Amino acid sequence: MSGRGRALAQVDKTGGKTGMPGPAGGWRDAAGAADDAMDGGAQQSGLREPPGVGGTEQEGDAGEGPPATDLRRSQPLFIQGSSRPPVEEEPRASSLPCIPNPFPELCSPSNSPILSSLPQGPPREGTCHLVKVFSEDGSCRSLEVSAGTTARQLCEMLVQRTHALHDHSWALVELHQHLALERCLEDHESVVEVQSAWPLGADSRFVFRKNFAKYELFKSNASLFPEVMVSSCLEANKSMAHSELIQNFLNSGSCPEVQGFLQLREAGRKVWKRFYFSLRRSGLYYSTKGTSKDPRHLQYFADLTESNIYYVTQGKKHYGTPTEFGFCIKPYKVRSGTKGLKLLCSEDEQSRTCWMAAFRLFKYGMQLYRNYQQAQARLSQPPWIGPTALRSVSDNALVAMDFSGCTGRVIENPSEVLTAALEEAQAWRKKTTHRYSLPAACQTSPLSAAIHRTQPWFHGRISREDTQQLIGRQGLVDGVFLVRESQRNPKGFVLSLCHLQKVKHYLILPSEEEGRLYFTMDDGQTRFADLIQLVEFHQINRGILPCKLRHYCTCVAL
Repeated sequence: MSGRGRALAQVDKTGGKTGMPGPAGGWRDAAGAADDAMDGGAQQSGLREPPGVGGTEQEGDAGEGPPATDLRRSQPLFIQGSSRPPVEEEPRASSLPCIPNPFPELCSPSNSPILSSLPQGPPREGTCHLVKVFSEDGSCRSLEVSAGTTARQLCEMLVQRTHALHDHSWALVELHQHLALERCLEDHESVVEVQSAWPLGADSRFVFRKNFAKYELFKSNASLFPEVMVSSCLEANKSMAHSELIQNFLNSGSCPEVQGFLQLREAGRKVWKRFYFSLRRSGLYYSTKGTSKDPRHLQYFADLTESNIYYVTQGKKHYGTPTEFGFCIKPYKVRSGTKGLKLLCSEDEQSRTCWMAAFRLFKYGMQLYRNYQQAQARLSQPPWIGPTALRSVSDNALVAMDFSGCTGRVIENPSEVLTAALEEAQAWRKKTTHRYSLPAACQTSPLSAAIHRTQPWFHGRISREDTQQLIGRQGLVDGVFLVRESQRNPKGFVLSLCHLQKVKHYLILPSEEEGRLYFTMDDGQTRFADLIQLVEFHQINRGILPCKLRHYCTCVAL
C-alpha cells in the first residue's frame, strides 16, 4: 500500500472486530471503517481495494481532495489468516500520576441512583440493581437487589430492616403520581423488571405499606363476587350454591364470568359513556346494544394478559371521572403519557373491587392462589424454623431465661419458652390492674394518660379525610381501624373503622368518676381505664361496633 493509506490494525484475541485509527486520531471498528470506505468510495481520494480481493485498483479524483501531506486517511486492510499470534498494542506508560476517581458512583450504573434507573433493556441475571422504596410518610431507603428479586423478597428485607411485625399484609405498591395510578405488585413479580419499564424522568416510585385486601378474595369470596355480577355462571350451574361455585373457581385457579355496567372514557375525548361489559375466558368485551350478549354486538376491548390494571387515585381531578371508583387498563406498550390508557369507572366500591379481583384471577390464575398458600405457610411456620430469620436484630439477641431457682438458666425447649411468655404476660396484666387500683393522684398521671401514643394504631391529630384515604390505601376490609384525636372535641378521641367497604367513625369521650379517669363510647355503659384496654376489648368482643377490630393501620419510617 502507499504511505498515504498505511495503517496498523489491532486484532482481538477472541476473533472479534478489529480496530484502527480513525480520521480524528481515535480508534474505531475495522468493519465500520470498511463500510465507510465502501459507501464513500467515490468521494475519497486515493482509495485502494485490498490486493487479492477485487483484482484491480481504482483511483479517485485526486484533484478535489486535499494534499496527501495534509490529510492521512484510514484504509481498510485485508488480513490474511496466519498461524502467528496477533500483535497486541503494548500499553503506553503515562507520565502523569494515577489520580483516583472521586465519584465512582457516577461512572458505574450499578452504583448510581441515576444511571441504574435508566431503561437499559431486560435485566441481566447476576447483576445488582438499585431500587429506591418510599414509605407513606415520605421517607425512603435504597436497596441493592439482584435481577430476580421478587416483591415478596423485597418486602421481607424491609420488614427486617425496619423491625416491623412480619405478616403477609405488607406489600410493594407501584405508584405513578403524574398519572394518578397505583397498583399492588403480586408476590412473584420481579421488582427490577417492573422498574425497567418506567419511562425516563417520570414521577414513578415504589411504596412500602400495608394491603389487607391483597388476599381477601380467598377469604371472603362470596361477598367479593355478588350474585348479580356472576349471574351467568349461576344460571349454568343451578345445582350449586353461590359460595360453593365461587370457591370452585378459586380452587381451580380460574375466573368466573363477570358482567356489569361500567363508564368508559372515549379515546381522545373527555366524554364518558355507559356500556355493559363482560369478562369472558377469551378477554374483556363490551356490548354495543344494551345488555345483549349476542356475539354480533360484543366488541373486544382489551388484552388483559398484556396489560397491568391500576387503581385511579384522583379520577375526578385528572380524568373527570363520574365517580371516585375509577380504574385503568394500561398496556405494556404504553410507557408514558395518557395516550393508550383505557379508563373505566364503576358505580360503587363493591363493583370496582369485584372487577379488580376478577382481572387478577384472569391474568395470574393459579399463580395467585399459590402466592396465597405460600403466604399462609410462612405465617404458620414457627420463627425458629426456616431458612431465614424473620425477627429483628434486637429480638435475636434475646433469650428466654428461668430465674425461679438460685441461679438463672437458659430455656431451650420451645414449648417451655411459650409457657414462660404467657406467665410473664399474666404477671404484667396483674401489675396493670394493680396500677389502676392506686389512689387517684396516680390515676391521672401524664404517663397513664398518654400511654396510647406509643401504640402503632394511634395516629395522633390527622383529619377525617386523611383517615379515610389511609384506610382506603391499606385495604377496605372489615375490621381495619385506627385511633386518632378528635378535631371537634379537644379532649376526645375517634375510633375509625372499616365495615362493608365504608369507613365509620366512633367518638371516644373521657369521663371522670370518683377521681378516676375512664373512656367510653356508649355514654358510660362500658368503661375502659385507657385506650389500650378499649382496643383490646373490641379485638375480642364486638360491643357496640358492627364488627371486631382485626387489622390496625400503621406506617413505618424507612
